[in-house]
Amino acid sequence: MKLDDLELEPRITAAVRRGQRFSSVSEVFGVSVLDLQRFTGLSRADVQQLTAAAAASCRRRPPVPALLLHRGECGGLASGLRLAVGCPVLDELLRGGLPVGGVTELSGESGAGKTQLALQLCLCVQFPTQHGGLNSGAVYICTEDTFPMRRLRQLITEQPRLRTDVPPSLISSLCFTDHIYIEHAADLDSLSVCLSRRVPLLLARGLVRLVVVDSVAALFRAEFQADDWLQRNKQLLALAATLQHLSDEFNTPVLCINQVTDVFNSSDRLSPVMSQVSPALGLAWANQLMVRLMLLRLQGVVAQGDQRSALRRLEVVFAPHLDKDGRDAAVWREGVRGVCVCEQRTSCQ
Repeated sequence: MKLDDLELEPRITAAVRRGQRFSSVSEVFGVSVLDLQRFTGLSRADVQQLTAAAAASCRRRPPVPALLLHRGECGGLASGLRLAVGCPVLDELLRGGLPVGGVTELSGESGAGKTQLALQLCLCVQFPTQHGGLNSGAVYICTEDTFPMRRLRQLITEQPRLRTDVPPSLISSLCFTDHIYIEHAADLDSLSVCLSRRVPLLLARGLVRLVVVDSVAALFRAEFQADDWLQRNKQLLALAATLQHLSDEFNTPVLCINQVTDVFNSSDRLSPVMSQVSPALGLAWANQLMVRLMLLRLQGVVAQGDQRSALRRLEVVFAPHLDKDGRDAAVWREGVRGVCVCEQRTSCQ
């Protein structure tokens, strides 16, 4: 965007033009306030007006106060539209499900159930809005393993058992597999092509309303060494910007599965070093997220009929509209469901 297109007083525009150093809005952001004053001869108040106008021209939407986000009155939470998980316990934790605006991360150790929950969402998105869906399909981008088609078919077969809130006739009328588009990205270049060409086409045609990347950390760990942190962060921010653009442009939830890394700490020198897990990709990636969820595998087993499952816990790490809280869960044949852990370790019905 050119500086002449900004909504500024004529004298400020004339001063900037006389400086002969700036021709576009992006060039203004690379100069300090003091240098802008020196180059243009404007006062500090005028320069602040210039930078504010430049920032506003690059912002597609007005800034949203955190309080309004918390109330669900603005931004991606404006209409209150959510993509339900399909379990009342987990949907209560998430206030109805994933918000349609912004990038949501689901991290956890291997075997915690991250892919299980992502597959479940690919089915939930196909239900009408009155049943927590978005009445559309999903695109699932695999960067590590092959797509778990066998498990998907099992989840489809067990949908009447999971979604007791949905009429059986509606479930049987949906051809779930026809509305899940599977992509494989073996490197960052192929992922970039997928997100910039094929995925926007599916979204523009209304074929999908959910984008899943499983997983976002795999390619970065494979392609970059520890010394390449600067280039890695540039690629990471570019990926985050692309995902955010897709979410904003098409009002679509984006779910990124992330791996975890071990974090060692010790409270004092005499105590043993304790290991905890933290989502991979560091602070640069975390700052691009709207919602961060973590799925933990806990000690203990829960039972439901002839099924037994290791106990899990879905936790909200941060989100502008959610409390930092969690719910126990388990992975059953029908999918991921919240459980109530009592003395007998039985599942809540």
